[in-house]
Amino acid sequence: MTNPAQLELDRTFAALAHPVRRAMLQRLALGPASPSELAAPFQMSQPAISRHLRVLEGAGLITRERNAQWRPCVLQSEPLQEADTWLLELRRIWEDRLDRLDTYIQHLHEGGESTTNREHGDGG
Repeated sequence: MTNPAQLELDRTFAALAHPVRRAMLQRLALGPASPSELAAPFQMSQPAISRHLRVLEGAGLITRERNAQWRPCVLQSEPLQEADTWLLELRRIWEDRLDRLDTYIQHLHEGGESTTNREHGDGG
């Protein structure tokens, strides 16, 4: 059974999977922007842009504010911070595993030299 935190992380990574959405988030990191400003660099229809914005909004990565006639999109960093925390934990696990592997290989290398020397009659 999947817990709510895992579902949020799944939505975050699914939203980040598309290069257009990542580019939109990079733009929003500079500050709020209108949907038309976010769409400007892309050759896509308005409905396609709206779908991308809905995915980002559904993942909690953006909110849309209402400011008179202007409805800016605003980056929400919490889901990105949660993804970063998850990735850091994975990185720590893999760094520990690689450190243990390195230690094991060094141990084999040290033991392998003396065994090889004895096998060749070098007195090791």
